[in-house]
Amino acid sequence: MRELLKLDRHYYSSTNDGAIAETVSRLKVAGQQILTRPGLLKTAILKFSLKALYLPDQRRILLDQEEPLLKHRWNEAHEIGHSIIPWHEGMMLGDNKQTLLPMCHEQMEAEANYVAGRLLFAGSRFQEEASSSPADLGRVRSLAKSYGNTATSTLWRYVEEAHPGRPMFALVSGHPHAFRREKDFDPLNPCRYYIRSPAFRERFGPRSAVELFQIVSGYCGAQQGGYIGKAEVVVADANNVPHTFRCETFFNRYQALSLGVWQESATSVSTGNGYKVA
Repeated sequence: MRELLKLDRHYYSSTNDGAIAETVSRLKVAGQQILTRPGLLKTAILKFSLKALYLPDQRRILLDQEEPLLKHRWNEAHEIGHSIIPWHEGMMLGDNKQTLLPMCHEQMEAEANYVAGRLLFAGSRFQEEASSSPADLGRVRSLAKSYGNTATSTLWRYVEEAHPGRPMFALVSGHPHAFRREKDFDPLNPCRYYIRSPAFRERFGPRSAVELFQIVSGYCGAQQGGYIGKAEVVVADANNVPHTFRCETFFNRYQALSLGVWQESATSVSTGNGYKVA
């Protein structure tokens, strides 16, 4: 795809100020100019947590070489998305009333992510394959390997597309157990990502990431890696009707991946503390 679009691909280092020897001007992230000369690259990367850049005036994609190779695939596909959506180029090169709105940046990122997902998960093929067997983390990890993508991006795609009509949610976080949490853990923002299937959004919309993280942390052990907990949990829908979800969490020593899959309505079950151990 990159070759067909005649896009250049280069790498920079988030740990080396001298990785780029040319001036990059007019580049914007969320409506803010971040680069006026190469010496500001490291500051910009740290401030905006940049993992990749697309320079529309140079038709060039820049990838952070410090990122794991598997993440290069997603980052590159994401930037290709920016390059093929016509209205993105104008928004990335200058401020106007639209670029200064957070919603504009969010829409651009969502559209670029959509393109990346369609490219890296072979269009509708992934949905068909993912829906052909029971929903669980083992299946997600297997699909990640077969498609050559990260477990996180595969989990995201899985929840959004596999088993249409079935409520599912996923959390990507640090270790959920209280003894294993990082020093900068924020109880009001405990998850890096909170992913919901369309059916979950429709029926369980009010449920927050904080609430679900508390449920997950209730069944997780303090193991240093691998599967750290499985449970059947109770989650109330938008009408306060309880439902059971089969949940499991896998910790890869870097982040925890939690998946909750709807099982049945549980009108006779008291929600209590929100979970029951399997």
